[in-house]
Amino acid sequence: MSVSVARFGARARARVGLIAGLACVLGAGACTPLRSHQGYIIDADLVNSVQPGVDNRASVAQVLGRPTIASQFGAQDWYYVSRDSRNLNFQKPKAKDQIALKITFDPNGTVKSVTRTGIDQIANVDPYGKTTPTLGKKRGFFEDLFGNIGTVGAAGAGGPGGSNTGGGRNTP
Repeated sequence: MSVSVARFGARARARVGLIAGLACVLGAGACTPLRSHQGYIIDADLVNSVQPGVDNRASVAQVLGRPTIASQFGAQDWYYVSRDSRNLNFQKPKAKDQIALKITFDPNGTVKSVTRTGIDQIANVDPYGKTTPTLGKKRGFFEDLFGNIGTVGAAGAGGPGGSNTGGGRNTP
């Protein structure tokens, strides 16, 4: 009887050791960094096929697709942005590589220039605090809640805050 108990104890210890080892391996696997890609996947051959003075907006859109960002004012620029980042558990993601491809068009829609920038020109902007300051005095909760009472005209009155649609009973 004592032999079977010793044998059972050895098997139990082996199983516990195996389970503990698997738990350690799985737990360590959770600490691996997460890699992510955001934005446009830049293909060097496709980018090199865009030639200044030769291609236009339609041909660039056909080769590279729609831009990540298109300028709204001023010079007509298209931006294709690609970013690879790494994130360790409970930390902010860190950019490992970032490429911004800027294609500038002339007023006729022909490619004027193709510029490629890398991670060395990233500007990190950290917001200060979690609130946006406002101009003027700092008001308390109740002052914010009841501060507009009396400043808005009554509905239907002809004064400030009233109806400005015109045409009423007394209009000539």
